[in-house]
Amino acid sequence: MVRIAMLSLAHMHAKEHIQQLRATEGAQIAAVWDDNPARGQAVAKELNVPFDDDLARVLARKDVDAVVVNTETCKHRTVLIAAAHAKKHIFTEKPVTITAAEADEVAREVKASGVKFMISLPERSRPTTLYMKQLIDEGTLGRITLARFRVSHAAALENWFKDDARWFVDEKQSGGGALFDIGCHTLDLMRWMLGEPASVTCKKANVTGAYPVDDNVVAIVEFKNKALGILDASYTQRCGPNFFELYGTEGCAVRGMPGSLVSYMTTKGSDGTSWLKPPKLPKSRPAPMDQWLAAIERNEPPHLTVDDARNLTHLLEAAYRSAREGREVKL
Repeated sequence: MVRIAMLSLAHMHAKEHIQQLRATEGAQIAAVWDDNPARGQAVAKELNVPFDDDLARVLARKDVDAVVVNTETCKHRTVLIAAAHAKKHIFTEKPVTITAAEADEVAREVKASGVKFMISLPERSRPTTLYMKQLIDEGTLGRITLARFRVSHAAALENWFKDDARWFVDEKQSGGGALFDIGCHTLDLMRWMLGEPASVTCKKANVTGAYPVDDNVVAIVEFKNKALGILDASYTQRCGPNFFELYGTEGCAVRGMPGSLVSYMTTKGSDGTSWLKPPKLPKSRPAPMDQWLAAIERNEPPHLTVDDARNLTHLLEAAYRSAREGREVKL
Protein backbone atom coordinates (compact mmCIF):
# COMPACT_ATOMS: atom_id res chain seq x y z
CA MET A 1 0.00 0.00 0.00
CA VAL A 2 1.40 3.38 -1.06
CA ARG A 3 0.33 5.96 1.53
CA ILE A 4 0.04 9.41 0.03
CA ALA A 5 -0.23 12.97 1.35
CA MET A 6 -2.10 15.49 -0.78
CA LEU A 7 -0.03 18.66 -0.74
CA SER A 8 -2.48 21.51 -1.40
CA LEU A 9 -5.77 21.58 -3.27
CA ALA A 10 -4.92 24.76 -5.20
CA HIS A 11 -4.76 23.14 -8.64
CA MET A 12 -8.03 22.53 -10.46
CA HIS A 13 -6.97 18.93 -11.17
CA ALA A 14 -6.37 18.12 -7.49
CA LYS A 15 -9.81 16.59 -7.03
CA GLU A 16 -9.31 14.46 -10.15
CA HIS A 17 -6.10 13.12 -8.63
CA ILE A 18 -7.97 12.32 -5.43
CA GLN A 19 -10.66 10.46 -7.35
CA GLN A 20 -8.06 8.47 -9.24
CA LEU A 21 -6.19 7.52 -6.07
CA ARG A 22 -9.37 6.52 -4.26
CA ALA A 23 -10.24 4.23 -7.17
CA THR A 24 -6.78 2.65 -7.28
CA GLU A 25 -6.06 -0.53 -5.39
CA GLY A 26 -2.77 -0.22 -3.57
CA ALA A 27 -3.01 3.54 -3.01
CA GLN A 28 -4.31 5.28 0.09
CA ILE A 29 -4.58 8.98 0.90
CA ALA A 30 -3.15 9.30 4.40
CA ALA A 31 -3.03 13.06 5.06
CA VAL A 32 -3.70 16.50 3.61
CA TRP A 33 -1.57 19.65 3.82
CA ASP A 34 -2.60 23.05 2.53
CA ASP A 35 -1.43 26.57 3.30
CA ASN A 36 -5.09 27.52 2.92
CA PRO A 37 -6.42 25.75 6.04
CA ALA A 38 -10.11 26.14 5.24
CA ARG A 39 -9.66 24.56 1.82
CA GLY A 40 -7.46 21.74 3.11
CA GLN A 41 -9.57 20.99 6.16
CA ALA A 42 -12.71 20.63 4.07
CA VAL A 43 -11.09 18.02 1.82
CA ALA A 44 -9.43 16.20 4.72
CA LYS A 45 -12.80 15.95 6.45
CA GLU A 46 -14.36 14.57 3.28
CA LEU A 47 -11.58 11.98 3.02
CA ASN A 48 -11.61 11.26 6.77
CA VAL A 49 -7.86 11.77 7.05
CA PRO A 50 -5.73 14.12 9.19
CA PHE A 51 -5.15 17.72 8.10
CA ASP A 52 -2.00 19.66 8.99
CA ASP A 53 -0.96 23.14 7.90
CA ASP A 54 2.68 22.43 8.79
CA LEU A 55 4.43 21.01 5.72
CA ALA A 56 7.46 19.74 7.65
CA ARG A 57 5.22 17.79 10.02
CA VAL A 58 3.35 16.15 7.17
CA LEU A 59 6.57 15.21 5.40
CA ALA A 60 7.92 13.72 8.63
CA ARG A 61 4.95 11.39 9.05
CA LYS A 62 5.89 7.70 9.10
CA ASP A 63 2.57 6.80 7.49
CA VAL A 64 3.31 8.90 4.38
CA ASP A 65 5.38 7.30 1.61
CA ALA A 66 4.62 9.71 -1.22
CA VAL A 67 3.09 13.07 -2.07
CA VAL A 68 0.91 14.55 -4.78
CA VAL A 69 1.76 18.23 -5.29
CA ASN A 70 -1.07 20.53 -6.36
CA THR A 71 0.20 23.88 -5.11
CA GLU A 72 0.41 27.06 -7.15
CA THR A 73 3.36 26.63 -9.54
CA CYS A 74 5.38 29.36 -7.79
CA LYS A 75 5.52 27.12 -4.69
CA HIS A 76 6.63 23.97 -6.50
CA ARG A 77 10.36 24.48 -5.98
CA THR A 78 10.05 24.75 -2.19
CA VAL A 79 7.55 21.91 -1.79
CA LEU A 80 9.23 19.52 -4.24
CA ILE A 81 12.68 19.94 -2.71
CA ALA A 82 11.28 19.51 0.81
CA ALA A 83 9.56 16.28 -0.30
CA ALA A 84 12.75 15.00 -1.94
CA HIS A 85 14.76 15.72 1.24
CA ALA A 86 12.14 13.83 3.23
CA LYS A 87 12.52 10.85 0.85
CA LYS A 88 8.89 10.97 -0.25
CA HIS A 89 8.04 9.86 -3.78
CA ILE A 90 6.71 12.77 -5.85
CA PHE A 91 3.84 13.26 -8.28
CA THR A 92 3.44 16.86 -9.37
CA GLU A 93 1.20 18.96 -11.52
CA LYS A 94 2.83 20.69 -14.47
CA PRO A 95 4.98 22.59 -15.17
CA VAL A 96 7.52 21.46 -12.60
CA THR A 97 8.65 25.03 -11.82
CA ILE A 98 8.39 28.52 -13.26
CA THR A 99 12.09 29.12 -13.95
CA ALA A 100 14.78 26.98 -15.54
CA ALA A 101 17.11 27.54 -12.57
CA GLU A 102 14.45 26.17 -10.21
CA ALA A 103 13.86 23.20 -12.52
CA ASP A 104 17.58 22.40 -12.52
CA GLU A 105 17.62 22.51 -8.72
CA VAL A 106 14.56 20.26 -8.41
CA ALA A 107 16.03 17.75 -10.88
CA ARG A 108 19.30 17.59 -8.91
CA GLU A 109 17.53 17.08 -5.59
CA VAL A 110 15.14 14.45 -6.94
CA LYS A 111 18.00 12.46 -8.45
CA ALA A 112 20.07 12.73 -5.28
CA SER A 113 17.14 11.56 -3.13
CA GLY A 114 16.40 8.47 -5.20
CA VAL A 115 12.63 9.00 -4.95
CA LYS A 116 10.27 8.10 -7.78
CA PHE A 117 9.12 11.17 -9.69
CA MET A 118 6.27 11.80 -12.10
CA ILE A 119 4.81 14.91 -13.73
CA SER A 120 1.25 15.14 -15.00
CA LEU A 121 1.64 15.17 -18.79
CA PRO A 122 -1.01 12.64 -19.87
CA GLU A 123 -0.83 13.42 -23.60
CA ARG A 124 2.12 11.03 -23.98
CA SER A 125 -0.08 8.12 -22.89
CA ARG A 126 -2.86 8.50 -25.47
CA PRO A 127 -3.20 6.01 -28.35
CA THR A 128 -3.40 8.68 -31.06
CA THR A 129 -0.25 10.38 -29.78
CA LEU A 130 1.54 7.05 -29.61
CA TYR A 131 0.53 6.28 -33.19
CA MET A 132 1.88 9.62 -34.43
CA LYS A 133 5.17 8.81 -32.67
CA GLN A 134 5.12 5.31 -34.18
CA LEU A 135 4.82 6.76 -37.69
CA ILE A 136 7.94 8.84 -37.01
CA ASP A 137 9.92 5.99 -35.45
CA GLU A 138 9.08 3.54 -38.24
CA GLY A 139 10.07 6.03 -40.93
CA THR A 140 6.62 6.02 -42.54
CA LEU A 141 6.73 9.78 -42.97
CA GLY A 142 10.41 9.96 -43.90
CA ARG A 143 12.47 12.67 -42.27
CA ILE A 144 10.22 15.01 -40.29
CA THR A 145 10.57 18.59 -41.50
CA LEU A 146 7.63 20.30 -39.79
CA ALA A 147 5.25 19.76 -36.90
CA ARG A 148 2.28 21.98 -36.15
CA PHE A 149 0.33 21.48 -32.93
CA ARG A 150 -2.63 23.49 -31.65
CA VAL A 151 -4.11 23.39 -28.16
CA SER A 152 -6.90 25.75 -27.20
CA HIS A 153 -10.13 26.23 -25.31
CA ALA A 154 -12.48 29.01 -24.23
CA ALA A 155 -11.08 29.89 -20.78
CA ALA A 156 -10.74 33.63 -21.45
CA LEU A 157 -14.05 33.85 -23.27
CA GLU A 158 -15.99 32.05 -20.55
CA ASN A 159 -14.19 33.24 -17.39
CA TRP A 160 -13.01 29.81 -16.26
CA PHE A 161 -10.43 31.10 -13.77
CA LYS A 162 -12.12 32.64 -10.77
CA ASP A 163 -12.20 32.36 -6.99
CA ASP A 164 -9.61 29.76 -5.87
CA ALA A 165 -8.52 29.22 -9.49
CA ARG A 166 -7.68 32.89 -10.07
CA TRP A 167 -3.99 32.21 -9.41
CA PHE A 168 -3.81 30.43 -12.80
CA VAL A 169 -3.90 33.86 -14.46
CA ASP A 170 -1.49 35.60 -12.09
CA GLU A 171 1.86 35.30 -13.87
CA LYS A 172 3.86 35.51 -10.65
CA GLN A 173 2.03 32.49 -9.26
CA SER A 174 1.43 30.42 -12.40
CA GLY A 175 4.32 31.36 -14.68
CA GLY A 176 2.16 32.59 -17.56
CA GLY A 177 -1.09 32.16 -19.42
CA ALA A 178 -2.17 29.94 -22.30
CA LEU A 179 1.34 28.91 -23.33
CA PHE A 180 2.46 28.02 -19.81
CA ASP A 181 -0.78 26.36 -18.80
CA ILE A 182 -1.86 24.31 -21.83
CA GLY A 183 0.89 24.94 -24.40
CA CYS A 184 3.26 23.06 -22.11
CA HIS A 185 1.57 19.80 -23.19
CA THR A 186 2.28 20.34 -26.87
CA LEU A 187 5.76 21.77 -26.30
CA ASP A 188 6.59 18.57 -24.44
CA LEU A 189 5.17 16.44 -27.27
CA MET A 190 7.06 18.41 -29.89
CA ARG A 191 10.35 17.90 -28.09
CA TRP A 192 9.59 14.20 -27.56
CA MET A 193 8.79 13.68 -31.25
CA LEU A 194 11.34 15.97 -32.92
CA GLY A 195 14.33 15.88 -30.56
CA GLU A 196 16.60 18.51 -29.07
CA PRO A 197 15.54 22.13 -29.67
CA ALA A 198 18.05 24.66 -30.96
CA SER A 199 16.08 27.90 -30.65
CA VAL A 200 12.62 29.34 -30.11
CA THR A 201 10.81 32.43 -31.38
CA CYS A 202 7.53 33.35 -29.71
CA LYS A 203 4.81 35.95 -30.06
CA LYS A 204 2.18 36.29 -27.36
CA ALA A 205 -0.92 38.46 -27.21
CA ASN A 206 -3.79 39.33 -24.92
CA VAL A 207 -6.86 39.37 -27.16
CA THR A 208 -9.75 39.42 -24.69
CA GLY A 209 -8.39 41.43 -21.78
CA ALA A 210 -10.16 38.97 -19.49
CA TYR A 211 -6.98 38.16 -17.61
CA PRO A 212 -3.57 39.87 -17.34
CA VAL A 213 -1.72 37.02 -19.10
CA ASP A 214 -1.23 35.73 -22.63
CA ASP A 215 -4.42 34.26 -24.04
CA ASN A 216 -3.25 33.76 -27.65
CA VAL A 217 0.28 32.58 -28.47
CA VAL A 218 2.36 31.25 -31.34
CA ALA A 219 5.83 29.75 -30.90
CA ILE A 220 8.24 28.48 -33.56
CA VAL A 221 10.86 26.01 -32.42
CA GLU A 222 13.87 25.11 -34.56
CA PHE A 223 15.27 21.71 -33.68
CA LYS A 224 18.87 20.60 -33.95
CA ASN A 225 17.89 18.20 -36.75
CA LYS A 226 16.61 21.28 -38.70
CA ALA A 227 12.93 20.37 -38.29
CA LEU A 228 10.61 23.22 -37.40
CA GLY A 229 7.78 23.10 -34.88
CA ILE A 230 4.88 25.54 -34.87
CA LEU A 231 2.83 25.63 -31.71
CA ASP A 232 -0.23 27.74 -31.02
CA ALA A 233 -1.99 27.90 -27.68
CA SER A 234 -5.12 29.88 -26.93
CA TYR A 235 -7.78 30.61 -24.36
CA THR A 236 -9.98 32.13 -27.10
CA GLN A 237 -11.48 29.16 -28.99
CA ARG A 238 -15.09 28.13 -28.37
CA CYS A 239 -15.26 25.57 -31.15
CA GLY A 240 -13.11 23.89 -33.77
CA PRO A 241 -10.44 21.19 -33.73
CA ASN A 242 -7.08 21.12 -32.03
CA PHE A 243 -5.00 19.70 -34.88
CA PHE A 244 -1.71 17.85 -34.50
CA GLU A 245 0.13 17.75 -37.82
CA LEU A 246 3.39 16.09 -38.88
CA TYR A 247 5.03 16.61 -42.29
CA GLY A 248 7.99 14.64 -43.58
CA THR A 249 9.89 13.92 -46.77
CA GLU A 250 7.73 10.82 -47.46
CA GLY A 251 4.36 11.67 -46.01
CA CYS A 252 2.26 13.47 -43.45
CA ALA A 253 -0.06 12.67 -40.53
CA VAL A 254 -2.89 14.65 -38.97
CA ARG A 255 -4.76 14.10 -35.75
CA GLY A 256 -8.16 15.75 -35.50
CA MET A 257 -9.57 15.50 -39.02
CA PRO A 258 -13.33 14.85 -39.19
CA GLY A 259 -14.17 11.16 -39.30
CA SER A 260 -10.80 9.84 -38.17
CA LEU A 261 -8.72 9.93 -35.02
CA VAL A 262 -5.54 9.88 -37.14
CA SER A 263 -5.18 10.21 -40.91
CA TYR A 264 -1.92 9.90 -42.82
CA MET A 265 -0.50 9.55 -46.29
CA THR A 266 2.85 8.17 -47.35
CA THR A 267 4.85 7.24 -50.42
CA LYS A 268 6.08 4.11 -48.65
CA GLY A 269 3.85 1.30 -49.86
CA SER A 270 1.18 3.73 -51.07
CA ASP A 271 0.63 6.29 -53.81
CA GLY A 272 1.31 9.22 -51.50
CA THR A 273 -1.97 10.92 -52.43
CA SER A 274 -4.60 8.90 -50.55
CA TRP A 275 -5.50 9.39 -46.91
CA LEU A 276 -4.99 6.24 -44.85
CA LYS A 277 -6.27 5.27 -41.43
CA PRO A 278 -4.41 3.24 -38.80
CA PRO A 279 -5.30 -0.44 -39.01
CA LYS A 280 -5.11 -0.43 -35.22
CA LEU A 281 -4.11 2.18 -32.67
CA PRO A 282 -1.60 1.25 -29.97
CA LYS A 283 -2.88 0.56 -26.50
CA SER A 284 -2.89 3.47 -24.11
CA ARG A 285 0.09 3.69 -21.86
CA PRO A 286 -0.81 3.80 -18.18
CA ALA A 287 -1.79 7.27 -17.01
CA PRO A 288 1.03 9.24 -15.34
CA MET A 289 -0.40 8.53 -11.89
CA ASP A 290 -0.48 4.79 -12.60
CA GLN A 291 3.06 4.85 -13.98
CA TRP A 292 4.21 6.57 -10.81
CA LEU A 293 2.55 4.03 -8.53
CA ALA A 294 4.01 1.16 -10.59
CA ALA A 295 7.47 2.72 -10.23
CA ILE A 296 7.04 2.90 -6.45
CA GLU A 297 5.53 -0.56 -6.00
CA ARG A 298 7.37 -2.59 -8.64
CA ASN A 299 10.26 -0.36 -9.74
CA GLU A 300 8.83 -0.18 -13.26
CA PRO A 301 10.54 2.59 -15.26
CA PRO A 302 8.17 5.45 -16.07
CA HIS A 303 7.96 6.99 -19.54
CA LEU A 304 8.31 10.51 -18.13
CA THR A 305 11.27 11.57 -16.01
CA VAL A 306 12.40 14.54 -13.99
CA ASP A 307 14.68 15.42 -16.93
CA ASP A 308 11.61 15.69 -19.18
CA ALA A 309 10.04 18.03 -16.61
CA ARG A 310 13.20 20.13 -16.40
CA ASN A 311 13.61 20.32 -20.18
CA LEU A 312 10.03 21.51 -20.61
CA THR A 313 10.53 24.40 -18.19
CA HIS A 314 13.73 25.40 -20.01
CA LEU A 315 11.80 25.57 -23.29
CA LEU A 316 8.92 27.50 -21.72
CA GLU A 317 11.27 30.04 -20.17
CA ALA A 318 13.03 30.55 -23.49
CA ALA A 319 9.70 31.05 -25.29
CA TYR A 320 8.57 33.72 -22.84
CA ARG A 321 11.94 35.45 -23.02
CA SER A 322 11.62 35.52 -26.80
CA ALA A 323 8.17 37.11 -26.57
CA ARG A 324 9.33 39.72 -24.04
CA GLU A 325 12.48 40.65 -25.92
CA GLY A 326 11.14 40.29 -29.47
CA ARG A 327 13.94 38.02 -30.67
CA GLU A 328 14.98 34.43 -31.29
CA VAL A 329 16.34 32.74 -28.17
CA LYS A 330 19.00 30.09 -28.55
CA LEU A 331 18.90 26.97 -26.38
